[in-house]
Amino acid sequence: MFVGYARCSTTHQDQDLTAQRETLISLGVEENHIYRDVGLTGANRDRPGLREALAAVRAGDALVVTKLDRLARSVPDARDIAAELESRGVALNIGGSTYNPLDPMGKLLFTVLSMVAEFEGDLIRQRTREGMAVAKARGRLRGRQPKLSPAQERHVVSLLTSGEHTTSEVAEIMGVSRGTIYRARERARPTSTPRSAT
Repeated sequence: MFVGYARCSTTHQDQDLTAQRETLISLGVEENHIYRDVGLTGANRDRPGLREALAAVRAGDALVVTKLDRLARSVPDARDIAAELESRGVALNIGGSTYNPLDPMGKLLFTVLSMVAEFEGDLIRQRTREGMAVAKARGRLRGRQPKLSPAQERHVVSLLTSGEHTTSEVAEIMGVSRGTIYRARERARPTSTPRSAT
């Protein structure tokens, strides 16, 4: 049996996941045997979709990925996963080619592909850090924005002060967490200024 695995690192890459799914199907994987991870990087080994895919394969099966970087973004992780599959008698199929750890050329190619995947991951992280640094320097990186607008916060305070609703009820009405309601109430409290000595 062929078991497919697809991954994309952000929740906005539907096109990428669709392309992977179509490629996996063309390689002989049935759609109900494709496991996915969305919004998780390949550098994170602890992925629910990957765990399910690894649990689904049995001796004589093959785990199929479109590219090695979908499976792992580091050389150690790629080697560990490949070694685990080999020890269980499961083949690793990368884009239609079965990895053979006993073939010196295949082993070399696998190592090179792992190094490229790791290098690409490092480049992405570096570009992200540089982009954040530039945005921060230009004053565009302000951190997390408030979930409620000032007008909504005033409405929250009026609901709370009316005494007709609990904090939980107001949170449900506004579609936010109780913590957000608590913070809105704290911000609305007038700050007392110390009286000057006469």
